[in-house]
Amino acid sequence: MIDYRGWRHTFKLDPDKEIDDEALEAICDSGTDAIIVGGTYGVTFDNTLALMSRIRRYAVDAVLEISSLEAVVPGFDAYFVPLVLNAGDPDWTFAPHVSGLLAYGSYIHWDEIIAEGYLVANPEAGVARLTKARPIPDAATAKAYAQVATHICRLPVVYLEYSGTYGDPEVARACKAGAAEAHFFYGGGIRTPEQAAEMAAIADTVVVGNLVYEDVKAALATVAAVKG
Repeated sequence: MIDYRGWRHTFKLDPDKEIDDEALEAICDSGTDAIIVGGTYGVTFDNTLALMSRIRRYAVDAVLEISSLEAVVPGFDAYFVPLVLNAGDPDWTFAPHVSGLLAYGSYIHWDEIIAEGYLVANPEAGVARLTKARPIPDAATAKAYAQVATHICRLPVVYLEYSGTYGDPEVARACKAGAAEAHFFYGGGIRTPEQAAEMAAIADTVVVGNLVYEDVKAALATVAAVKG
């Protein structure tokens, strides 16, 4: 099993977005601890397989964050399975996982499966609209959700996702406190090394996603800011 608890920095790549070979090589050889593959819309088996095949040329951990049963591709080092903690549509909490087990249960290597308590904090994000995510009005609410994830559901990972906008450090700090012994990921809106360093002082792992497609050089600079 991969040692995700040792990760400080990861990049998240979306199979539905274009990235050229030069940029991908720079990202994979940047010193980041892992590449997470995942997205909300337009993720298919074919584009996930194509991206995984390109990443596999490099010596970096590659993980699939499952958002669609149709896009589950074998060959990744591990699979993150998100449970959206604040989903307003209950079908996004457990129903997809039951469907997945009915379809693929006999093929699953459980040592490759890592469950995430996923907290969606940006109401304008695509994943928030898709899951009808309930708003996170304050840091205390974020902490309570994280406590549900780690103390009640016993999930090994809590992931605070701001998806496209930079998050409130106080919310992140409260979420980290609530996560207790669970590994705490932060992702969303990081566009500068300073923001990456600020969240790295709070989270166990910082995830940089959209910036890869906006400014590769700026994205690469976040590695040293987090791990430096």
